[in-house]
Amino acid sequence: MALDKTKTFVPLNIAVLTISDTRALEDDKSGATLADRLTSAGHILAKREIVTDDIEAIRAVVKSWIADTGVDAIITTGGTGFTGRDVTPEAIEPLFEKRMDGFSIAFHMLSHAKIGASTIQSRATAGTAGTTFIFCLPGSPGACRDGWDGILDAQLDYRTRPCNFVEIMPRLDEHLRRPKAKGTST
Repeated sequence: MALDKTKTFVPLNIAVLTISDTRALEDDKSGATLADRLTSAGHILAKREIVTDDIEAIRAVVKSWIADTGVDAIITTGGTGFTGRDVTPEAIEPLFEKRMDGFSIAFHMLSHAKIGASTIQSRATAGTAGTTFIFCLPGSPGACRDGWDGILDAQLDYRTRPCNFVEIMPRLDEHLRRPKAKGTST
């Protein structure tokens, strides 16, 4: 992976959602870690909220952000474990049009190097919905640092080579714009 400095950086509008029954903005270290890192990289913090570990509450916020043309990517933190209150994948994965299995694999590889086999206690996931990228990270500041520094910082940077998410953004909804072939039904 290399950075092509002849290309211009393209700032994205990124929303951060913390999923927690116990945090408020004042003590949300994971959300703050993501917000600080993405703005330091040159992106725009489009929205930042905290929602409880409730499937419908999580889904409502994420769906509204997917529909918002001012949000290019969503990063969530929290709710990816195995306890009864951890419901982030259950809330968000049904919204995916396409799953990004490689994100989970890459995250677990990074995490394994730092915390060993304990990485299996995370259900980090990602996918796309409409023209929005969605990444679900665990709720610890360390996991958020690992996810941003090891994956998202590069993939959300248009200058990253050989490829990145920014360059494919204009094509995420091409299946919705493609005309139907003659003779096919709806």
